[in-house]
Amino acid sequence: MSQSTHSTTGSSEQQRWTEVDRYFSELLAPADDALTAALRDSDAAGLPRIAVSPNQGKLLQLLAELRGARRILEFGTLGGYSSIWLGRALPAGGRLDTLEFSPAHAEVARANIARAGLADRVKVHVGPALETLPRLAAEDTTPYDLVFIDADKANNPNYLEWALKLSRPGTLIIGDNVVRSGEVIDPAHTDDGVQGVRSFLDMLAEHPRVSATALQTVGSKGYDGFAMALVTE
Repeated sequence: MSQSTHSTTGSSEQQRWTEVDRYFSELLAPADDALTAALRDSDAAGLPRIAVSPNQGKLLQLLAELRGARRILEFGTLGGYSSIWLGRALPAGGRLDTLEFSPAHAEVARANIARAGLADRVKVHVGPALETLPRLAAEDTTPYDLVFIDADKANNPNYLEWALKLSRPGTLIIGDNVVRSGEVIDPAHTDDGVQGVRSFLDMLAEHPRVSATALQTVGSKGYDGFAMALVTE
């Protein structure tokens, strides 16, 4: 009885969160042909439905614009949906390097990004991020203005180390999916993703070069949240 009631309540809450997200998105982050097609083609290719929501995408765009970002680094391209939002914040001559492990996902993303008119400023790099990053660092030593970390959570600490190597004072680092439906508070959790997020947050708390916080969120993606860190030196 108690479990059934809890399940019904949870379902009702999720429905309300989704409806509110839809209201905000339709009002403030309406879809256009490129964004709609990106999600459609990602679904058709069998990609997991784990892209940011429209209002989250708009938040990323606004943060990049507020930062005045000319160079952005993204961990986890998927179908390029978040890449489109971030890419639209870039001025002429700006650059977004987005890292994707799966060649199949990267193929979908490149088509979506090109259709959005961003192929001149968004480059998809295929392969393990920790193998791609040394090459990127060797090719161009210019620091990134914004880093969005939204890939395999077990590697979040390694991604943060690289984000800091490739940053400068004023760089904004955003880590997605840090709440894990509340499981992040369990120090004994056996999931590698949860432990990766916990280590990531510990690094943010202890690192002398950053000032950071994290927020819980609810919405169409359920119960989760994100961390933000400003590189201070």
